[in-house]
Amino acid sequence: MRRREFIGLLGSAAAFPFAARAQQPSKLPTIGFVGSGTPSTYAPWVAAFVQRLHELGWIKDRTVAIEVRWAEGRRERYAEIAAEFIRLKIDAILAIGTPATLAVKQATSVVPIVFVAVNDPVALGVVGSLARPDGNVTGLSNQQHDVVGKRLELLREVVPAFHRLAILWNPLNTGGVLEMKDIQTAASTMGLDIIPLEIRLAEEIEPALESLNNRVDALYLASDPLFNSNRIRINTVVVQLRLPTVYTFREYVEAGGLVSYGANFPALFRRGADFVDKILRGTKPADIPVEQPTKFDLVINLTTAKTLGLMIPDKLLAVADDVIE
Repeated sequence: MRRREFIGLLGSAAAFPFAARAQQPSKLPTIGFVGSGTPSTYAPWVAAFVQRLHELGWIKDRTVAIEVRWAEGRRERYAEIAAEFIRLKIDAILAIGTPATLAVKQATSVVPIVFVAVNDPVALGVVGSLARPDGNVTGLSNQQHDVVGKRLELLREVVPAFHRLAILWNPLNTGGVLEMKDIQTAASTMGLDIIPLEIRLAEEIEPALESLNNRVDALYLASDPLFNSNRIRINTVVVQLRLPTVYTFREYVEAGGLVSYGANFPALFRRGADFVDKILRGTKPADIPVEQPTKFDLVINLTTAKTLGLMIPDKLLAVADDVIE
C-alpha cells in the first residue's frame, strides 16, 4: 500500500468513532417520578401526569424519559429512590406527598423538584414562601389545613348523635402531624371527644380499628401513603364495624369508603406536569410560585351508606361531585 493511501485510511479510521458518536441519539430529558404507594393505587394520577405531558409535547420514550419508582408505603425507600435518581442524573423530579418530597430535597439541592400534595410547604420547611420558593423546589399544596373542618362537618351531616371521633394518623409523617393538629383544633371547636390512634406499620392498622368497636361514632383517616396503600383492607374493617369514615380523596370511596372531600388529585398531577414542562424548558423552580388546589371534590358512596344504615341528606347529594351507587 502506498504511503498516501495508508495515511488516508488511517485518517478515516481515526475519524470513525467521532462520526459514530455524532450519529448516536442524545440522552432524552429524564423525569424521576417518586410515588409513595404502589402502581395500582396511583395509576389514575400517573396517567393524568403523563397525558398532560403528552399534550405539552413530551412523548414518553420519544421526547422524554420517565423513571417511575414506588416506595410502597415503606419510608426507608424514599432515601434509596432519591439516591438512585441522583446517580441516574435525572433532569427533574416529581415527588408525591410530604415524606417523598422531604427525602428528595435532602438528597439534592441541585436537581429541580416539583412536589404534589404537600400539606403545608412553608410550615414543613419545603419552601421559604409560596410566592417565591427558594432553591430547587416548587410544586402544589393539597391545602389540608383549610379542609379538615369541612370533613368533620360532613360527618356531622350524615352521622346521627356525632360526639366521639377516632383519628387514624401516622406520627412519622410530618404532614400528617400537621393535619392531626388541625383535626384536634376543629374537633375541639365542635365539642367532639377524640381517640387518636397512632399507626406506623401496616400490621398495626387492623388491630387499631378493631379496638374502636362500639367506642366511637365516626372515624377520620388522616392523609398518609401507608393508609392509601391499605385502603381496601381499611374499608373492609370499618364497614364490618359499621363505622362511618371520612377520607382525603375519592379513591378511598371508590374502594368502598363512605365519603371523601379534598383536592382533585388528577387535576393536581396535570398541573404538576405543567411545572415540569416549564423546568425542562429552562425555568428555575425558584421562579415558579407554589400553587394551591382550585378544584375540590365531594364524593359519596350510597351503597356504603345503606350498608351502614345511614341516610345521606338530599342537600349533600345535590352538591356532590360524584355519587357512587
